[in-house]
Amino acid sequence: MLRDRPVINSGTVDLAALSRLPDGTLGREYIRFLEQQKVTPDSRDPVRFVDDADQAYVMQRYRESHDLVHTLLGMPTNLLGEVTVKWVEGLQTGLPMCVGGGLLAPLRLKPKHRQRFRTECLPWALRAGRDARFLLSVYWERRWEQPLAELRQELGVPPPPDLLRTAQKQQPATEAPPEPAAPPEPAAPTH
Repeated sequence: MLRDRPVINSGTVDLAALSRLPDGTLGREYIRFLEQQKVTPDSRDPVRFVDDADQAYVMQRYRESHDLVHTLLGMPTNLLGEVTVKWVEGLQTGLPMCVGGGLLAPLRLKPKHRQRFRTECLPWALRAGRDARFLLSVYWERRWEQPLAELRQELGVPPPPDLLRTAQKQQPATEAPPEPAAPPEPAAPTH
């Protein structure tokens, strides 16, 4: 990969072609993720302040493949999904931003989401981060047509908790639920 230096952005990936792939393939599910989460492959800033060309490319690849990792792991971009992804990435890469995000961001979760993180997401992320193949080395561009379930199995990613579907039904993990409406004032007695 360091020799080829593939890049993931809207200029190098035919997003329209990916959207025509069958449901369940990596490419089609990546497009669905981008649409549902309202992000694009161009959402990532270029790497700066890294002098070594190989290290800069690896960091850029990490950034560009982040949404593919979300897709593979089945995680939304709300705080609960991001924290879960950071745990997997932190275990695999040891990058301080991933480890720090995984350790500190759960403090911002609402109690209901913190409980789900502790009982469901964290145990899953620990297993995925430990058991999965090194995700930064995946040549995603050669996998667009591969069924996502097959790719997960090949890479050793356990079936993920279903946060994508529930994220669409719920408010973001960092927002408080709306306040209940105040009961109507009793009518003033008439004489």
